[in-house]
Amino acid sequence: MTQPTTIRRVRGHRPRLLDAFCRQGGAGKGYNDAGFDVTGIDIDPQPLYPYRFVQGDAVDFIREHGAEFDFIHTSPPCQLDSDCQRLHSNTHPDLIEPTRAALETTGRPWVIENVRGALPKLREPVMLCGTMFALKTYRHRYFEPGGGFTLDQPPHPAHTVPQAKMGRPVPPGHYGQFVGNFSGVPLARRVMGVPWMTRDGIRECIPPAYAEHIGRTALRSLAPAWEVAA
Repeated sequence: MTQPTTIRRVRGHRPRLLDAFCRQGGAGKGYNDAGFDVTGIDIDPQPLYPYRFVQGDAVDFIREHGAEFDFIHTSPPCQLDSDCQRLHSNTHPDLIEPTRAALETTGRPWVIENVRGALPKLREPVMLCGTMFALKTYRHRYFEPGGGFTLDQPPHPAHTVPQAKMGRPVPPGHYGQFVGNFSGVPLARRVMGVPWMTRDGIRECIPPAYAEHIGRTALRSLAPAWEVAA
């Protein structure tokens, strides 16, 4: 088992955030906005990732280096549990349990993010929705907190605006789904708050507003333990 190192924080310095399975950086953007120094790790090259990036196996990296970070965000591939991929009978790896096992060796606080289809695999997850952050999309995503970090369920406003059909153009007065081979990338970029992303990045990402909320919650609850006077 990896033994967590002691991380001494000088007051005023940004705590370190590991963004695992980072893709194009929706989560990373939110944590950066919250006040973290962000490093992303992904098995595939991510030339559009806006922060420090390491290419490699995320689970192995967490085991080897996770204890060097103050907080770890993970988004194991969700395709296995997504409705869209089930319709096409595609196969994908199931990395939620290996990710959790790696996180538990670090001694650091963390979250595991995934889709509704993964709910049976997640432990006491908190759901976030675009309506909680005044975004014109619903995009429910679920976050399992761990490693001493807790996250309360925010109030969930009613879904009163109709939603465009999966992958279809967004009619006036509707919210978009922005999944699969959707149309309207410029609109999706504006709605989600990810102006640098391609269609591939958008359909896989969480809106940065979700990660910013989690990051600010972590800073409020955990920063006193991180900061050490110089």
